[in-house]
Amino acid sequence: MTSKLTRQRDADRAVEVFPDFPPRDDMENYIHMYRPGHPGALHRHLGMSNTIVVLGEAPLRWTPGQQQGHRIPDLTVSFNADMDLATRQKGYSIVDQGKPPDFVLEIASETTGRQDYTDKRVDYAAFGVAEYWRFDSSGGQYYDAPLAGDRLVEGAYQPIEINETESSRLWGHSDILNLDLCWEDGVLRWWDPVSRRYLLTYDETDDQRLAAEARAESAEARADSAEARVRELEAELERRRQS
Repeated sequence: MTSKLTRQRDADRAVEVFPDFPPRDDMENYIHMYRPGHPGALHRHLGMSNTIVVLGEAPLRWTPGQQQGHRIPDLTVSFNADMDLATRQKGYSIVDQGKPPDFVLEIASETTGRQDYTDKRVDYAAFGVAEYWRFDSSGGQYYDAPLAGDRLVEGAYQPIEINETESSRLWGHSDILNLDLCWEDGVLRWWDPVSRRYLLTYDETDDQRLAAEARAESAEARADSAEARVRELEAELERRRQS
């Protein structure tokens, strides 16, 4: 039996490419998505497989040539899909991929805030996106809530429960990713309930690398010192034998 992906994945065939769209004119995605390195951290956590699509600010619609109705999610995740195809097409085509994305996240901005929890919510449900999440660093100034998620049930979105553990921390669980999305003092974090750890940001990963290098250098210095001390003792013993 030929799978949907097999039907779509002829690497040599010409593919229809999405047109270029103007970049965002605000800093929200850079601050809350790219500077921390969330797309890369997610892709590493999910397995770095070419059958897992992780895209940031890439167009989404039925086909690249569709004249109207495109959306550009801030983050798109799709399983059993084709990352190479998405890269070649510069976006996510539901028809060419053979399925809608499984997860979409929008980051609030002043210019697009209201659309994200009204019009886009309707469109993502129509596309068949299984989970649609929204994050507002302002705490609800741009959205109707600091953190919100919806799960597609029989073609309609049903709200995902958002928990408040402290006044400065909200979280909800994504069944699709098996991760908790967290709003912490206006910062987006991803919590793995299995390992009971956050996915690391770029800075945290770099801090761990530097700390490991420092430990290795310290261990090497201690080993060198011990070796030097052994040589001193051996020299002293040899001197005594000859005296």
